[in-house]
Amino acid sequence: MDSFLLYGHRRTHTKPGPAGVRRTATSAADYEKTGTLVGRMSTAELVLEAASGEQNRVVLAELSNIASSIKRGEPTQRVPVRKLLGWFNAQRRGFYVVQKIREELNKLGIETVPDFNEVWIDSEVEFQLAVPKTEQQILETDQNPQSGAPDGISGTPSVSESALVGGAVVDPTYRIGKLEAANKKVVSALPTDSLEQAITLMLANGFSQLPVMQGERDVKGVISWETIGARLALGRNCREVRDFMSTPQVIGSERSLFAAIEVIAQYQYVLVQAPDRRITGIVTAADLSRQYHQLSEPFLLLGEIEQHIRRMIVGKFTPDELKLACDRNDSGREIQSVADLTMGEYIRVLENPSHWGKIGLRIDRATFVEQLQTVRRIRNEVMHFDPDPLSPDDLVSLRQFSAFMQSLRELGVVQ
Repeated sequence: MDSFLLYGHRRTHTKPGPAGVRRTATSAADYEKTGTLVGRMSTAELVLEAASGEQNRVVLAELSNIASSIKRGEPTQRVPVRKLLGWFNAQRRGFYVVQKIREELNKLGIETVPDFNEVWIDSEVEFQLAVPKTEQQILETDQNPQSGAPDGISGTPSVSESALVGGAVVDPTYRIGKLEAANKKVVSALPTDSLEQAITLMLANGFSQLPVMQGERDVKGVISWETIGARLALGRNCREVRDFMSTPQVIGSERSLFAAIEVIAQYQYVLVQAPDRRITGIVTAADLSRQYHQLSEPFLLLGEIEQHIRRMIVGKFTPDELKLACDRNDSGREIQSVADLTMGEYIRVLENPSHWGKIGLRIDRATFVEQLQTVRRIRNEVMHFDPDPLSPDDLVSLRQFSAFMQSLRELGVVQ
């Protein structure tokens, strides 16, 4: 079977090619030659490959021009984070993408303000000369005198800094300023507007509350269906928006999302304020629901897929056979059931042609494992907890593969 229509995507299989070229084994003989069904490239290699060649030259030229302009004291244009990612042929801030961008910025001695990995993906950043590391360390020490060593311990660390391994993000806190709703232009009313004007705005936009402002930094209050209804029910003689206002709930964009949740749960909204005191957006309970769905769906789909794969493998292999699929660097790990295997080890089990025969599925092994490799790649990205949501294509891949596995179970070909 050379190809198989798997949840709407037909794949063709290529014979083994030159080193570094992605290839697919289609027979037991090919498997014995390659030792794997799919020639794997790491995410880092894929990023470097995607940003290489002509694309890489364009990126370096663009960044070099920016660096030269900064060093000459000339102003440079602000750049959306999404555009910066596009220069590196990326759609989201995955770990290796961020690592590659930082590497190129460091080479040129520039950085972005704010940091491109700490803001909403469509926020704009500007470039400036990078603060020398020694000066940055001095600034951090001044702000946090105890950051250098544990209490009661002084002196220079015995291990050189160059020997230490990096890889952590600059700011791991998920801040409310990273939400899309926190960066959308706020629709507001003036204190002197009539109630009819405010109601029209709320009905036309589907709002439950409306900020009352006199400029982007001057919040006077908020009106809502609740404040309007309470005053009218009590027979208050109110005509202008100012008569229906309640105290506004404002939170800084640098605050944790979890700090904002409590306020939103009580008041159904929070206004987000930038460091320069501009109101940059309003986050409501509905926005939190959408954000929760966006963040949780990939985890739930991956959990479903992993459980389906376990059910497909369970009862088909001995512990010794499963042990052969383990990472060679982790040979001491005890394997008693399929639940002890990782996603990569599931793939090693299924890509072996002799093992595939025990599964009893009359579908193309190579295509199935290729799609499972895609799931594994997405899983690795999700587990890096990148600040951006999955791309639409990746989310569709998870949904479709989960639905495919569910259909196999409903047809009775998988437990």
